[in-house]
Amino acid sequence: MANYYIGVDVGGTTVKMGLFSEAGELEEKWEIPTRTEEGGKNILPDIVESIEKKRESLGAHINGIGMGVPGPVTDDGVVLKCANLGWGVFSAKNELASLTGVGNVQVANDANIAALGEMWKGGGRGFDSIVMVTLGTGVGGGIIIRGKILTGSMGAGGEIGHMKVRQDETESCNCGGQGCLEQYTSATGIVRMAKKKLHPGSAKLEDSCLNGKEITAKAIFDGAKADDAYCKEVVEEFGRVLGLGLANVAQVVDPEAFVIGGGVSRAGEIILDVTKRYYNDHVMFALQNKEFRLAELGNDAGIYGAAKLVLE
Repeated sequence: MANYYIGVDVGGTTVKMGLFSEAGELEEKWEIPTRTEEGGKNILPDIVESIEKKRESLGAHINGIGMGVPGPVTDDGVVLKCANLGWGVFSAKNELASLTGVGNVQVANDANIAALGEMWKGGGRGFDSIVMVTLGTGVGGGIIIRGKILTGSMGAGGEIGHMKVRQDETESCNCGGQGCLEQYTSATGIVRMAKKKLHPGSAKLEDSCLNGKEITAKAIFDGAKADDAYCKEVVEEFGRVLGLGLANVAQVVDPEAFVIGGGVSRAGEIILDVTKRYYNDHVMFALQNKEFRLAELGNDAGIYGAAKLVLE
């Protein structure tokens, strides 16, 4: 009977799962709906049922299950509330182990396991200390030091999207604070900058290719690549703020590399170029010229990282 490992990435809409060999190769992946009603009481049983069906169809033995969830998780697998899932505080690790009978179970924050996955099989290959930044609707982060996730005392390590990078901000972030990194470098934050002209510069929106069109993060980066002056100013401010934020992170954890993922990262090398330039302007000499890379695993990063948790 072949031995396999399962990587689970629980999202608010779907649960992604991957079947991995003992050699760490992804053999198969699938999804099931995330049933968040009734306080999310069906989520773990649904996951267990799906894993059992897969195990039976393959005649396989499951050696370990790793799982990522969208919320803070302590080192011993206790979830400290997942609002998107309806979960309160409980040991997801113990519950999953009890339901499956598998002894090797690990649970971690979803952004952290995505970072672990990228370090293992994606843009962070070749390094064992990375910071991953996920630029999407919000800004997430995961910090891996010498191959281990930096979870922090309350499972909230790596939440770099809510570090304060501007003191003059008057609008509130989703977290309730003002001037958070997320307000300028997420997809919504970039659009906000473009619409409100929060960046310094002399170019005008009415003279831009954006004028009269739907303003999206993609349109802004496309415009900058096409040498649109207004779009270039927005991208410069984006890079200045993100570069400053990552410089602050580097001063504390000194990673070997930064990996940038999420929907915004699809803009490509322009993201790396502008961010690295401002990063070097803000960081001390000994920490300059770190590697900056784009994430490679996309939506599969979580299942890779979850599997990696239990493959060791």
